Amino acid sequence: MARVVVDVPLAHLDRPFDYAVPEKLAGTVQAGCRVRVRFHGRLVDGVVWELGDTTDFPGSLQPLSHVPSGEPVLTPQVARLVRTVADRYAGTAGDVLRLALPPRRAAAEKRPTPTPESLPEPPDPTGFARYQAGPALLDALAEGRPARAVWTALPGEDWPTRLVELCRAALSGRRGALVVVPDGKDLDRLAAAAAGLLPEHSYTVLRADDSPEKRYRQFLAASRGAAQVVLGTRAAMFAPVRDLGLVAVWDDGDDLHSDEHAPYPHARDVLVQRAWLDNCAAVVAGTSRTAEAALLVESGWAHELVADRAVLRAAAPRVQALGEDFELARDPAARSARLPSLAHEAARRALAAGTPVLVQVPRRGYVPSLACARCRAPARCAHCAGPLGISPRPGPGGTRIPACRWCARPAATFDCPHCHATKLRASVVGESRTAEELARAFPGATVRTSGSTSGVLATVPAGASLVVATPGAEPVADGGYGAALLLDSWALLGRADLRAGEETLRRWMNAATLVRPASAGGHVVVAADAAHPVVQALVRWDPGWLAARELADRRELGFPPVTRIASVSGSPAALAEFLDALRLPDDADLLGPVPERPRPGQEGERERYLVRVPRSEGGALAHALTEVQGVRSAKKAPEHVRVQLDPLDLV
Repeated sequence: MARVVVDVPLAHLDRPFDYAVPEKLAGTVQAGCRVRVRFHGRLVDGVVWELGDTTDFPGSLQPLSHVPSGEPVLTPQVARLVRTVADRYAGTAGDVLRLALPPRRAAAEKRPTPTPESLPEPPDPTGFARYQAGPALLDALAEGRPARAVWTALPGEDWPTRLVELCRAALSGRRGALVVVPDGKDLDRLAAAAAGLLPEHSYTVLRADDSPEKRYRQFLAASRGAAQVVLGTRAAMFAPVRDLGLVAVWDDGDDLHSDEHAPYPHARDVLVQRAWLDNCAAVVAGTSRTAEAALLVESGWAHELVADRAVLRAAAPRVQALGEDFELARDPAARSARLPSLAHEAARRALAAGTPVLVQVPRRGYVPSLACARCRAPARCAHCAGPLGISPRPGPGGTRIPACRWCARPAATFDCPHCHATKLRASVVGESRTAEELARAFPGATVRTSGSTSGVLATVPAGASLVVATPGAEPVADGGYGAALLLDSWALLGRADLRAGEETLRRWMNAATLVRPASAGGHVVVAADAAHPVVQALVRWDPGWLAARELADRRELGFPPVTRIASVSGSPAALAEFLDALRLPDDADLLGPVPERPRPGQEGERERYLVRVPRSEGGALAHALTEVQGVRSAKKAPEHVRVQLDPLDLV
């Protein structure tokens, strides 16, 4: 008898179903393999959750219809994780399995999987010797002890090498390791470090942009136990690593770690669950620190892995803010100018020394947002009310005419509906326009751009050049940047977002860490008020202080991570029905409703409620939401209600 989780997106069917195993398939079926079964008269896909000898079903069992492959792609450890994640996020096991298991490719299963010839020796502890308790962490991994750390990397740290050294320590103790990074650019650096430090075939790389056949082949290397180290992006959080000894996530504040598919899990939280379920080591790492990581330290679940202040000062660049009193006295226009004299002088000195200069701007494009020149009201398209902007590609005759960013209709004329002015001004300047301005300010200097509009650069060569990049697209410079200019800080700090402060610091520190130390002339200029707490955290290079402050503020206001919040959205009628059936914990707060913009493919009026409970009641909230989803599914409710726990965006 086989218990099968069927691939049916109905909440009330979120449980294994028993099927008989025909004698002809008895030698093929294994726990964790894919099968095809008859379910309500239809032939559907499924996964064997477990094999058993008895069943509680009173009638005769339906037989398995087909076994595409006996390959056990779902290990018992991952099956337990799938159930835990589904329960935590008020989802179904089927939803999580779609995220955890790549599509099958028969050709990949037929190919032999190479295995490593030997285990490596423990890594050289020199790199981690700069951190308090760094060598002790390596020793714990090699001995298989479940050490947990929140690691704040030093400026200029070769973090891919350090992460691979952690994997090597675990591998030397015959344990597996799993490392998750935000994007392909980070994964390329991590894979390059692994190629030099880990034995051949001992690791595998799971890339979202690989071909389905290659991705499935890499997945099989882990599930078969040949590769005990898995490196990957978000989807790798469910990778079937054998004898797991370490889970690590880099830059956990990056929103790419949050999955956009139901049940919307976050890689950091999934890996923390894995560390608990498998009793293994865990490392939450980054140049900055989130409030969630600060809570792990405060609760005692993890320890800080940081360097002494003397070591930090020797590694960090010099950081100056444009709002400092001395600079304002010397340059009164510094507060309002986009590139004041301090930033201009820092760039000039770095270029004169033959080093590249990084310029970080928070917006892509040329002029992505326009406003009325008189009343500053956002400029809207007369046809669809979409925002007006200017494309980086000039039109006929080299002119750039404003156009709608939604329907692409040009706006050759403009009449403000509020004050009837006819002139426009840029409310936001993108990386392409910034590159043009810098080319005029520094004639003869090479100007490069890195962003979604122009393409992301992985590296830039040494030598005098200006590199204009959007956050997350900063290339690594050979030998480090001589200076970094962090412009348009208001666009980051002024966002109506719970995470605006920590996200701004994360983006700034990720850019500033690419700059040379102050002893080598490294200089960072941030265009922001020096008194702002986020700016102070950057100037002092103390992300732990800001994370602890953020955590304290959120505890006082009742925001995550000290509470758990569920977002429930849908039509007013569907929400009313949903909330009427919802049995909330006694300590729950119901906030809303607020209007919600329709998502792609949705029409009509939509609203959203937020449900807030103490962190200790998070499981009860998830269970209550799951119950209602199951009842609505069984009743075949015509309208879908979207449920998301711990959403990143609360606005």
